[in-house]
Amino acid sequence: MNLSEVLNAINYDKTPLLNDDLYEKEYVPFVVNRSLSYFPDTILHANQMNFANHLPKKMQFDYLRFSIRPRKRFSKWIKTKEEKDLQLIKDHYGYSNERAKEALRVLTSDQVEKIRSLYDYGG
Repeated sequence: MNLSEVLNAINYDKTPLLNDDLYEKEYVPFVVNRSLSYFPDTILHANQMNFANHLPKKMQFDYLRFSIRPRKRFSKWIKTKEEKDLQLIKDHYGYSNERAKEALRVLTSDQVEKIRSLYDYGG
């Protein structure tokens, strides 16, 4: 069972997937709730299941399956933008992600280029 099967069962075809114990073990409510949170008509249902995370997985799945109206919903995962010089600053100064982002805002392009040249071994 993959995520697209679960989302299709909740969003569109309403098939009862979690009748089998194997499917219930593979069901990850957090990932399902996160993928449903991208749509205005399902965000409140996903949030409700985040509050009711103590419920069994089958009950959470059934709530989403029966309460969400059938519709095709497609979205891409929102990913953080990776800055190319972030890892360079982290290695050079020993900073964390947040601290390196702050340093990148302060450093000039000449300073970043100088740091880059220190780690450029060629080849």
